[in-house]
Amino acid sequence: MYVEGVSTRKVKEITEELCGTSFSKSLVSSLASSLGQELESWRNRRLEAKAYPYLFVDARYEKVRVDGRVVSQGVLVVSGRRDGGYREILAVEVANTESEATYQDLFRSLKRRGLSGVELVVSDDHEGLKAAVLRHFQGASWHRCQVHYARNLLGMVSYASRKELGADLRAFVGLHSGVCSVADE
Repeated sequence: MYVEGVSTRKVKEITEELCGTSFSKSLVSSLASSLGQELESWRNRRLEAKAYPYLFVDARYEKVRVDGRVVSQGVLVVSGRRDGGYREILAVEVANTESEATYQDLFRSLKRRGLSGVELVVSDDHEGLKAAVLRHFQGASWHRCQVHYARNLLGMVSYASRKELGADLRAFVGLHSGVCSVADE
């Protein structure tokens, strides 16, 4: 309910219906404030690994509440593989739009928090994202996400042909291994 931006009044009604007990609006507000502080602390935490050689960058669009209205906004997600092969979500940021400027800001923030050692960035084919990668991770390779590539290919054929082409693509490039983004997983 916190993530969806449900009002404190509705939270009270929902918990009453589901749990048989209600929470006061002030308790719900207090809990939401606490969650907001924890989220802000997580978003600004220092990245501790010595290096994150592999970055996976993606965006998805979600309906969010802004100034009392529900609008579509981009949720930028960056995950990294660090020492020992462990995957870590490094950033989740909401942006009005996907652009080179928003990715520049995101990468600057990650570098200030300690991101280093990037050797490969995997993402979709967004021009602004690719430009920001080139600017912030000189010497790193960029690779187009196979899942996004396959979706683009499937969108170019008739609906009737998609199932067969999808099966052929999975067999050919091993898409079943889930090599793309955190948003697809």
